[in-house]
Amino acid sequence: MNKLIIFDTTLRDGEQAAGASLNIQEKLEIARALEALGVDVIEAGFPISSPGDFEAVKKIASEVKGCSICGLARANPKDIDRAWEALQGAADPRIHVFISASDVHMVHQLKKSRAEVLQLARDMVAHARTYLSNIEFSPMDASRSDPQFLYELLQAVIEAGATTLNIPDTVGYAMPGEFGGLIEGIFKNVPNIDKAVISVHCHDDLGLSVANSLEAVRRGARQVECTMNGIGERAGNAALEEVIMAIRTRPDYYDVTTSINSELIYPTSRLVSQRTGFSVQPNKAVVGGNAFRHQSGIHQDGVIKMPKTYEIMDPRTVGVPASSLVLGKSSGRHAFKERLAELGYNLSEADFDRAFNAFKELADKKKEVADRDIESLVAEEQRTLVEAFHLDRLQVTCGDCGLPTAAVRLIDPNGKVLEDAALGTGPVDAVYKAINRLVGVPNRLTEFSVTSITAGIDAIGEVFIRIDSEGVSYSGRGADTDIVVSSAKAYMNALNRLLAVRKNGNGKSAMPQDHHA
Repeated sequence: MNKLIIFDTTLRDGEQAAGASLNIQEKLEIARALEALGVDVIEAGFPISSPGDFEAVKKIASEVKGCSICGLARANPKDIDRAWEALQGAADPRIHVFISASDVHMVHQLKKSRAEVLQLARDMVAHARTYLSNIEFSPMDASRSDPQFLYELLQAVIEAGATTLNIPDTVGYAMPGEFGGLIEGIFKNVPNIDKAVISVHCHDDLGLSVANSLEAVRRGARQVECTMNGIGERAGNAALEEVIMAIRTRPDYYDVTTSINSELIYPTSRLVSQRTGFSVQPNKAVVGGNAFRHQSGIHQDGVIKMPKTYEIMDPRTVGVPASSLVLGKSSGRHAFKERLAELGYNLSEADFDRAFNAFKELADKKKEVADRDIESLVAEEQRTLVEAFHLDRLQVTCGDCGLPTAAVRLIDPNGKVLEDAALGTGPVDAVYKAINRLVGVPNRLTEFSVTSITAGIDAIGEVFIRIDSEGVSYSGRGADTDIVVSSAKAYMNALNRLLAVRKNGNGKSAMPQDHHA
């Protein structure tokens, strides 16, 4: 049997995650998404736990017909009766009966002997069998149970009518080789095991839930219990998306198939995240925001040339439209040139070199450089191509307890260093006064505006200004993560345009003109 049954417990164990709470409509919405995803079994809830959970299981059972609907029940007649009451409307109902099987649970929690647990498990599976034939049994904390007792318990519940035996690593204690050995031992030591499907339910307390689940599949288990985004009790459960994509990516290692439509994984992940309020960590495998984003220059170069160099999965197979190159301080020339081409820029080699150097400077200030940052950066470089004076250094002091002061260093057309400082009504005013003293071109500031180009606290701010000199208007733009520096760049851009016009002999005109970027 090479079909792997996917048992989703997002609505039961997933909702047990601290802080999670779903109403009936949200549960139904997620159940429909899981049905479309192609899961084989949806564990819709624990009917006896609350009236709300009962109603949710009942509603899902009556409306979701494309897969088996399961309800959880303790080894207790009232639990089983309540589960059946909620599940009667399902096309393929399943009752999931569980009882603790480890000595630590039996002694300290149940306060029952092994013989009592064995008899109770047998009787309650038989009780569920009076309602339906699709019965799952879980010996809770199986990974810490005595194997010989576990074999005896499993044999007894199969005789009583259980058709699926779920082996839980309830507290995430097992190591992959150890858990795989447990599954192998069950196949070898339970005489009637051929009459049931072996399932596994692994928790992530040590970060091994997916590894344990996959090792169990390799050893013969044919049902995996999992949740979207790996949510669940404590550190969560095996993540459905990771199990599925491991199997799809390594068919040479796992000779099994599933019914999952993997292209719906990402949208289903987002839905579960939105409804539960649990955000998906950026570095989460398969569905995290960074799962298909590349920032390293070496990686970006490889992905551009051949995606398979650094992507073992095509992002489209999980519903992500495309991978993306995140431009930052570790990005290389190839990735930057690729992004420029995507944005419609075709720069000469000299222009590209200048733009790339400016990009690297910006990337040291920002974690991530967005497309609008790049557009502003290219425009900024193009604005400085004809500069007479170059802004080399700038330092300001300001605040409500001191005088706004600016110290400026410029490089003139002959390469001479010019330095001065000035006081002003604010840091920008002080900067402009210091620049004016160095450049010595009379003008009047007529317009000043600031725009945030990108979002976030490290956003680039673009300043647009107009200055007037002898009846002629000149505009300038400047962009930087520091708004005072942006203001200085914009002012220098306007002054350099003024000087360029005068150098060409066009400084005066019968009619006012507007020389702009």
